Amino acid sequence: VQLAESGGGLVQAGGSLRLSCAASGLTFRTYAMGWFRQAPGKERLFVGGISAGSTITVYADSVKGRFTISRDNAKNTVSLQMNNLKPEDTAVYYCAASDAVIFTATSSPNYWGQGTQVTVSV
Repeated sequence: VQLAESGGGLVQAGGSLRLSCAASGLTFRTYAMGWFRQAPGKERLFVGGISAGSTITVYADSVKGRFTISRDNAKNTVSLQMNNLKPEDTAVYYCAASDAVIFTATSSPNYWGQGTQVTVSV
């Protein structure tokens, strides 16, 4: 199984980025997908998740209203649209897959990606 994130980079506060995660080696349409992030010196935190059929999305309070998760089961991809970025959003962002019905903050992923760096400058 491989989860490959892309789309990270440097952006000014208030700007936008779109992260993508391409999955292979698993039956993508049967997995809930999630995004986590880890800032330097801090623990990895849940950002949001989407159910296998895209009917349910869950977000951390810190990103609610600014970030949107979507998926394309035909292309085996999941995306994280990040708007109105803040310096505190700076972190390595990880894609993850879970065989649970829905991804939540307490979910234990079956698979992780390698991460992509997002840096938001003031």
